[in-house]
Amino acid sequence: MTAPTLALGEVTDQPLDLAAHEAAVADPRAGAVVSFQGVVRDHDHGRAVTSLEYEGHPSAERILREVAAEIAADPEVYSVAVSHRIGPLAIGDVALVAAVSTAHRAAAFTACARLVDEVKARLPIWKRQVFADGTEEWVNCP
Repeated sequence: MTAPTLALGEVTDQPLDLAAHEAAVADPRAGAVVSFQGVVRDHDHGRAVTSLEYEGHPSAERILREVAAEIAADPEVYSVAVSHRIGPLAIGDVALVAAVSTAHRAAAFTACARLVDEVKARLPIWKRQVFADGTEEWVNCP
């Protein structure tokens, strides 16, 4: 039996590639690959958003990899890939990509949801939102 793997885990200022994450978790035993993209939207709590900027603590990639390794340690998980983008992002840009492979779809959906939830809860990345009225706020750092 092959050990579960962290196929990809990075914090980067480069655009994220969903297909590359899905390919990274490919496994001949896998009957399911579930992926997720977190996309910058044009609103937050009823306010129009014009842009975002993410800033990461120097430990962000290490923590991202720790979270991914915890998910990969689940005996039902074959492989995990996850990346978070930092720097300025526009509406429609992808900020987070995650992919998980397992034997069956239910386990893949569950593992991918856990991965995304844990990354959002633990990753030391700050999000600066700029609103259409010229105001801004910093949010989402654990």
